[in-house]
Amino acid sequence: MKCNDFLKELTDYLDGTISVTVREELEEHLHWCRDCYVVLNTTKKTIEIYRDNQIYELPESLRTRLHESIINKCKCSKPPGKASS
Repeated sequence: MKCNDFLKELTDYLDGTISVTVREELEEHLHWCRDCYVVLNTTKKTIEIYRDNQIYELPESLRTRLHESIINKCKCSKPPGKASS
């Protein structure tokens, strides 16, 4: 199994709606593919956070950096100009 095949089956794997054969292939792939293992765990954690509806407070320093980054990105984006005649 290749990583693209793993990603195509990820949702069904998490939902438990795949065949035993495909599940075994996916789990074998996870044993040696670190990237897909990380994707699976990150996706699981995201689902858990969403289901729990927990609000996570960001540390002040991270909030400040994130806010500054967004502001700088907005300042760098120029609105489309009018064509000169």
